Amino acid sequence: MDLKGRNFLTLKDFSPAEIIGLLDLAADLKEKKKKGIPVDIHRGKNIALIFEKTSTRTRCAFEVAAHDLGICTTYLAEGSQIGKKESIADTARVLGRMFDGIEYRGFEQTLVEDLAKYSGVVVWNGLTNEYHPTQMLADMLTIREHFGKLKGLKLVYFGDARYNIGNSLCIVCSKLGLNLTLCAPEKYFPNKALVDECEKWNQESGGSITLESDVDKAAKDADIIYTDVWVSMGEPDEIWAERINDLKPYQVNAEVMKKAKPTAIFMHDLPSFHDLNTKIGKEIGEKFGLTAMEVTDEVFESKQSVVFDEAENRMHTIKAVIAATLGNNF
Repeated sequence: MDLKGRNFLTLKDFSPAEIIGLLDLAADLKEKKKKGIPVDIHRGKNIALIFEKTSTRTRCAFEVAAHDLGICTTYLAEGSQIGKKESIADTARVLGRMFDGIEYRGFEQTLVEDLAKYSGVVVWNGLTNEYHPTQMLADMLTIREHFGKLKGLKLVYFGDARYNIGNSLCIVCSKLGLNLTLCAPEKYFPNKALVDECEKWNQESGGSITLESDVDKAAKDADIIYTDVWVSMGEPDEIWAERINDLKPYQVNAEVMKKAKPTAIFMHDLPSFHDLNTKIGKEIGEKFGLTAMEVTDEVFESKQSVVFDEAENRMHTIKAVIAATLGNNF
């Protein structure tokens, strides 16, 4: 697998074999880390980490992964001039002269694409409004670790499927042959053009995409139950009220998990509003009379929950992406 110089912007750009190759590399790097075997194959290189959206897992995963590979990182957030006093194109051309790679976590997909277009170095998408490819690798590695396979498994996503997680699940599941069900009110279904594009990959992989509004039908015989937060921070109160009202029937709770297979696992990309032990959680409880949102604490803390396996695997899969795209053949 030779991915040297390849940008990592969306999994649309990678073949099933390349995605599996990255998962295999991540598994190998994970095993080496557990055994204390050094993998500092990129000593002397430097990467920039641009975060226009706040982050815990993505930032930590990129920084630890880079450190393990021998790479120095520079974190750029509110102190930078990106998009304020300096255009993305100009910023890209400056950073490209100083760094070997650039990670971007922020808003429109066009921004990370412009970084790739103008920088002249490898660019990695740490999350945009439209896509979250590093999360998908972590999810697929976690699923494979638990089931020993990917092809043919039924993954059900409950919640708003119009943005980065829903879009990216459509892509990765159709590329790797999983049977994906997206369960929500119809207005929360993903863009039809994207679903149609994914159907071409489904024909090759044997996977499928089902759009469903009935919770019982969706959850039946599921291998994986997956959800995400209903509302992003910063959205106005009226959006919160509408989204919570629409999606309350799609909360992942014990009854939903009972409809899945006994061997089913629960997944979430985090952070999660499963209790009132955060500032936002308390505000939600006070405003809407809820003790949890997209998933109950009972499910989140259950033996079926693999959310912290996912969180750890962010680092191993991101390490694989950096290692492969900066120039080693694996």
